[in-house]
Amino acid sequence: MNALKQLETCGQSPWLDYLKRSLIHNGELERLIERDGVKGVTSNPSIFEQAIGHSDEYADAIQQFLGEGAPAAAEIYEHLAIADIRAAADVLRPVHVRTRGRDGYVSLECSPYLANDTEATVAEALRLWEAVARSNLMVKVPATPAGLPAVRRLIAGGLNINVTLLFSVEAYEQAVEAYIAGLEALLDAGGDVSSIASVASFFVSRIDTAVDKRLDGLADGQAADRLRGKAAIANAKMAYDRYKALFSGSRWQKLASAGAQTQRLLWASTGAKNPAYKDTIYVESLIGADTVNTMPPATMDAFRDHGKIEPGAIEQDLADAKTTLSELTERGVSLDEITRQLVEDGVRQFSEAFDKLFASLEKRRRILLDGQRPGLRIQTNR
Repeated sequence: MNALKQLETCGQSPWLDYLKRSLIHNGELERLIERDGVKGVTSNPSIFEQAIGHSDEYADAIQQFLGEGAPAAAEIYEHLAIADIRAAADVLRPVHVRTRGRDGYVSLECSPYLANDTEATVAEALRLWEAVARSNLMVKVPATPAGLPAVRRLIAGGLNINVTLLFSVEAYEQAVEAYIAGLEALLDAGGDVSSIASVASFFVSRIDTAVDKRLDGLADGQAADRLRGKAAIANAKMAYDRYKALFSGSRWQKLASAGAQTQRLLWASTGAKNPAYKDTIYVESLIGADTVNTMPPATMDAFRDHGKIEPGAIEQDLADAKTTLSELTERGVSLDEITRQLVEDGVRQFSEAFDKLFASLEKRRRILLDGQRPGLRIQTNR
């Protein structure tokens, strides 16, 4: 049994942080499910920008869709993305059934342009939910001040939600509150809370990237070396400790007795961005019961090849994690400031990915509508 498959024995579900049409059509997603125990798929605007904007595998689908009219670039994107999400959801459907709704999900992100608008986010999520029409869809909503109220309302409305762009423990606690409050509202209205699933996407490697830059400016080089590459995992350990506390007690037990599932922590951004770090560090260190790790293909390949399994690793050395975070604060490295900036950067980066994708699709659209050959590779300025 390879290391990816072994994660199941530790209570963790590996999801794939990647999606493109050929992954489904060539059977690779099905092979990942059977061979590696992959139990879900996440997508985001950057992933779709890479898949659609940097290849010709969508050229025929674009041409066919254009034959039905003259849709704008945003409409083309949504047509392509929804088709891929539906197809992935269908491949994952047996996992969803086998795990009784705990796994087998594919995530689709609300437009990042709406991240600071609660009403627009709610409307967008409902529209995407209806358009995809798959019970194993998770709509991704960012944990912005406007996004969190949307999460509560959408959970209360019976949608599966992936709360994304979580960087701080405080924001994670707010995401849990939105989830639990949404379930309570659904239950009070006579709804079935047992049918709802949610994950809280807690980003990891981006924390170390940002903190390490701050550490490079410390006068105390030894302290910087000691702390470098430690913040993200320490932060995640604290979030998991809060997970265990938040999903206990009388308030949660009332929901659990009605069949509600916990909102699992999903470790996101788990590819090691610093080549000095082990390429599986953000998988091995975050193994824990009732968690998800969504991995880009390279990280998944690396963990399959040489990953080490240590059950409950996320719960180990909690005191050291607290010490690390305290020392960072003492050294003037503000994790609160960094995480707030990372949320803003995440929304901006996803918006920029959409900008690039729509520009690429608009160029392709114009060429096709002008009658040039459909297989032409479009070069865009990136």
